[in-house]
Amino acid sequence: MLGLGRFGSAVARSLVQLGHDVLAVDERADIVQKYASDFTHVVAADTTDTEALRQIGADQFSIAVVGIGTDIEASVLTVLGLLDLGVQEVWAKAISGKHAAILERVGATHVIRPESQMGKRVAHLVTGTMTDFIEFDDGFAIARTKAPECTTNRTLTESNVRQKYGVTVVGLKTRGEDFTYAKADTYVTVGDELIVSGPTPKVEAYCALS
Repeated sequence: MLGLGRFGSAVARSLVQLGHDVLAVDERADIVQKYASDFTHVVAADTTDTEALRQIGADQFSIAVVGIGTDIEASVLTVLGLLDLGVQEVWAKAISGKHAAILERVGATHVIRPESQMGKRVAHLVTGTMTDFIEFDDGFAIARTKAPECTTNRTLTESNVRQKYGVTVVGLKTRGEDFTYAKADTYVTVGDELIVSGPTPKVEAYCALS
């Protein structure tokens, strides 16, 4: 994890909780001291210096996350250095569309825009009938929503959701029970929650029926 701001430290902490070894790097000594006992290894280094990255062992990792956002030059140089060292997957945070485009052009494997992505997600939750929403880069989305009336008191085969609305119901939750995988003969009742997937506009349109 390179860059221990709010985003970087949150990612690093979650990775540790999931049982992964984390090499956390920041150029500021006070930040390194702050997180010294939180992560597997915490070091102070100039991440824009490829040789410095080599010396701290960054080339021994197959995945790196660059959490540097405000300093675009440092972000890009860090990504380039990691790629030069042969790191297989480089995830990088971007703070704008132009920043994201530059990171993609220089070869970042995955570009993340957390503020933009969370903003879209919250907008869907606030203005719609979804209780959760995730959109992917290729125009595909997954949402959690109350079962629309057109889907209740019948099986999924009978409501013909995929053909009528262009979405797939992949899971169902009845109050007081765990989520189950949806099948053709799954019976949907009033108050059930559904997990639906498909092209973003179709997912939005289907959930709006709730």
